Amino acid sequence: MDHVDRILAQWQRERPDLDTAPMGLLGRLGRLHAHLIRETETLLAAHGLSRASFDVMATLRRSAKPYRLSPGDLLAATMVTSGTMTNRIDQLEKQHLVERIANPQDGRSVLIGLTGKGLSLIEEVVTAHVENQHRLTAALDASEFQALDTLLGKYLAAFEG
Repeated sequence: MDHVDRILAQWQRERPDLDTAPMGLLGRLGRLHAHLIRETETLLAAHGLSRASFDVMATLRRSAKPYRLSPGDLLAATMVTSGTMTNRIDQLEKQHLVERIANPQDGRSVLIGLTGKGLSLIEEVVTAHVENQHRLTAALDASEFQALDTLLGKYLAAFEG
């Protein structure tokens, strides 16, 4: 019996007329999300990164060589506001993890790119991040993992299309 089961039992006792099955599913998803975020943030903090800085650096890294994107492309990939992105870039630039580079296609604009230090760090962190994700999903066997992934993909598609 988990924490959500205890809550559902209380509602069943107090309001047996309510179908609380969705409350159980959504409660478990929420609690699981909180655990997973905490574990991820702990790993990233051990490398001196936040989820926000990791997001920017990982987006640049997966963009392929030379690991540069326009601020607009970074915005589209991370879905944050312009001001938030500027702040993230500024913080990473202060740490010498990213740099602003004149855009060779358009001298009026800049590209955001990983520095050598930033590339080395993101390589190390993304490897540790993937290992951590394997650890966090190890409670599921291969068929359970695939079934849950399929179901969550279907559920997410209902919101994202």
